[in-house]
Amino acid sequence: MTDSLDRGPEPFVANIEQATLDNDNYRTTLWTGKNLQVTLMCIQPGHDIGLEVHDTHDQFLRIKAGQATVYTGSSKDNLTSWTANNDDAVLVPAGSWHNLVNTGDIPLRIYSIYGPPQHPHGTVHVTKEDADASE
Repeated sequence: MTDSLDRGPEPFVANIEQATLDNDNYRTTLWTGKNLQVTLMCIQPGHDIGLEVHDTHDQFLRIKAGQATVYTGSSKDNLTSWTANNDDAVLVPAGSWHNLVNTGDIPLRIYSIYGPPQHPHGTVHVTKEDADASE
């Protein structure tokens, strides 16, 4: 892990699009508050977030650069897929299975908003392997 950029829970103003483009870590928490968290993600071509469900968290994801196949559904075995590109948003309600797979040829750059926070304040995962090891 590298030094955290997490500025929460203090008030904070940022160019979220530039911060997303500048982030080269798999996951970096930008801001963690009591009820909300913003994370930045960089997913390499051919890689994914991993099929997951957050039972108590709603999630908003916005693609700033790249292309993804988005999978969502009520169970691991009942998924619908969409193609999402630069500037698309993905909204995932609590209890929905989901995954984003980078199907493009450039890093997929995303910012994600969780309500409530999903990761500990200051979380930085340089790689997906780091993220998997910490769960």
